[in-house]
Amino acid sequence: MTTKLFGQRIRRVEDPRLLSGRGRYLDDLGHDALAVAFVRSPHAHARVLDIDVSAALEVEGLVAIFSYDDLDGKTSEPLPLLIPHPALTHGRTPYALAKDEVNHVGEAIVMVVASDRYVAEDVVGLIRVDYELLPPVVGVERARDGGALVHDDVPGNVAATMVQEVGDAAAAIDASPRRQRLQLSIERSASMPMEGKGVLARWDADDESLLVHTSTQTSTSVRQAIAAKLSLPVDRVEVVTPDVGGGFGVKIVHPWPEEILVPWASVRLNRPVKWVEDRREHFISSAHERGQLHDVTVGYGDDGRVTGLSVQFWHDNGAYTPYGLIVPIITSTQLLGPYKPTAYRVEFASLYTNTVMVTPYRGAGRPQGCFVMERVMDAIAADLGLDRALVRERNFIQPDEMPYDHGLTFQDGRPLIYDSGDFPASLSKLKQLVGWDDFAKYRERAAAEGRRVGIGLACYVEGTGVGPYEGGHIRVETDGSVVVSTGLTTQGQGHQTMLAQIVADELGVPMERVRVTTGDTRRFKYAVGTFASRTAVMSGSAVALTARKVRAKALRIASNALEAAVDDLEIVDGHVQVKGSPGSQVDLGAVAVLSNPLRYAFDEAAARATQFATPHDPDQPPVAADDEPGLEGSGFFSPTRSTFANGMHAVVVETDPDTAEVKILRYCVVHDCGTIINPMIVEGQVHGGVAQGIGGALFERMEYDESGQLLNASYMDFLMPYASEIPHIEIDHLETPSPLNPLGVKGAGEAGVIPVSAAIAAAIEDAEGVVITAMPISPSELFDLRRAREQRGEAR
Repeated sequence: MTTKLFGQRIRRVEDPRLLSGRGRYLDDLGHDALAVAFVRSPHAHARVLDIDVSAALEVEGLVAIFSYDDLDGKTSEPLPLLIPHPALTHGRTPYALAKDEVNHVGEAIVMVVASDRYVAEDVVGLIRVDYELLPPVVGVERARDGGALVHDDVPGNVAATMVQEVGDAAAAIDASPRRQRLQLSIERSASMPMEGKGVLARWDADDESLLVHTSTQTSTSVRQAIAAKLSLPVDRVEVVTPDVGGGFGVKIVHPWPEEILVPWASVRLNRPVKWVEDRREHFISSAHERGQLHDVTVGYGDDGRVTGLSVQFWHDNGAYTPYGLIVPIITSTQLLGPYKPTAYRVEFASLYTNTVMVTPYRGAGRPQGCFVMERVMDAIAADLGLDRALVRERNFIQPDEMPYDHGLTFQDGRPLIYDSGDFPASLSKLKQLVGWDDFAKYRERAAAEGRRVGIGLACYVEGTGVGPYEGGHIRVETDGSVVVSTGLTTQGQGHQTMLAQIVADELGVPMERVRVTTGDTRRFKYAVGTFASRTAVMSGSAVALTARKVRAKALRIASNALEAAVDDLEIVDGHVQVKGSPGSQVDLGAVAVLSNPLRYAFDEAAARATQFATPHDPDQPPVAADDEPGLEGSGFFSPTRSTFANGMHAVVVETDPDTAEVKILRYCVVHDCGTIINPMIVEGQVHGGVAQGIGGALFERMEYDESGQLLNASYMDFLMPYASEIPHIEIDHLETPSPLNPLGVKGAGEAGVIPVSAAIAAAIEDAEGVVITAMPISPSELFDLRRAREQRGEAR
């Protein structure tokens, strides 16, 4: 009997290949290709006056030097604004190579193509660019005052303003028994995947076709973008995503300038061309996220229930806005978490600065919103002297209120309606897991030993599985193996395992018979991309529906071979058999043979499908008018709106009384992603997210000086947590299935990172007795907070 795989802790089928060094990443390909390097701006804001390449022209191995003036057709136009929005009145995107002006350190000005990367870099060093320096705008405060402009035609540096409101928040706050105002901020950070971006392009002049390999999160969309920019028919362009060493959001942006320039150069030179991003390039010319300032006013009653909430915030979008307003829209809507303020108003301004552009990074605006809302909850509890968990519980949306409509518009343009969840149950599980009610005793014991400890918690809701659609194709081969193709790319999440579990269950075949391919437009043309914790919801549902189609066809064909009714058949261990009579069966591979009427016999199996091998009705065509050859099918899934996962984290920290260093003693997570396909994969996603969240809370920040220079653009200076800084993570699950998809699943990819800064801030505040309003927090900053408290004469 086939073992049910859905919900089981199946080991990842990808791991033996990847962990043994047999992965094939972008730089493992194209050893015969020409190499690309770029001259990038050393200035944050300047006019480009002249480019002098004369000193580089005699370098042996140089093939070509290109600047903006060499670009032609649509390649000379600005890169696309991927997600337009009515509120984005002043959207701006870069050119593939800078035209007249550079707007951040690292912006590409000249492309060099040479026999290898060493020669290309040597040539880059010989090219001289003359600049006229312009005033740089660095940081939200500088952008907000509008004294200097990033783009001359954007008044006040404001790309967009947007307001959403439910009820009359101002009136509700004014009428509240209690009110507080908080000013909160989160600094910039970035994705920092182990593998940076990279592109390899091969132009076939005889076939007039282009094959591009790129380290992306959306191969199908890159294909469309390249075809549009190079004015090629889409069917002459194919994009393949090889193994990808991490994405975390930065690789969902497309097309990057290099994804246009490298294929363009390959066509122009009729040679294979490759570029691989180095680490400094990733720091200064890819994308960052997180940086926001929030001004919050909250009204609440003596019982801690929120009666009105008003939030105004300023979002630093960097020099350009290719990904639209997705990040601040998510912040503004997901800020509410599991709570239901009676009235809510949120307004944000998205501002240009002369820094690297901001696009989604794992969490995508949610960590900022969660930090704000959870700080509000803790401030209410502190004011009223109430238990912090109790204040949260009193503000929760209740299970019987699901689906819950917030009256807002989410990032996908659809209503912000929570589909399922049981927030009180999650909190109860978390309190038990971390020992919330017993922590006072632990604190007393630690204090007796001269130790400072604190506990914090944070809750979040995450919109997952955003549309518009995803699809899949499934084919049963004549040997009984199953090939699954989907347009989504994978960056190490375990997609091949998770999708194989679904298909194996649906088709009734052993999982080892299932092979999954992703991110290859030669195999599957239509997809959206891997982002927003959507693969399980979107592709999982698509391949499940497709597998059901293939299963139905297999049963129909087998019913003729077995002379049995379809309803009397089942598929077990890859065999179609009569229920209750397993001796009467046919292998699924044989069914695949029978599905394809043949004229020629290539082997014994194929002979069974030839014209004289089986009885047939001479009055009917071999392939019915409403049928197709082959045991295969395609299908798509398009949801009405997003699903909403949720979770709660608790953390116990110890702060050093002398150095103010923060040590995490315990980290507990309760997570609800609906029906769980593979608990091991979900927990791996949570572990990775928590690790990145700890980095964002205690270590990582992009440190710009006033001239727009990124001061820590290397791993020597940009702090990231080692394994020694990541504690053991304790996880419990709650499953409230989503009614919005056939599997009842919700996404899990970003869950771990979202509430970490909020939870750690609360724990440090609990340990130290100082209010934490900004993250990340370093030991020196915590030390300064201590000293400021002492100067005010306040007790700890």
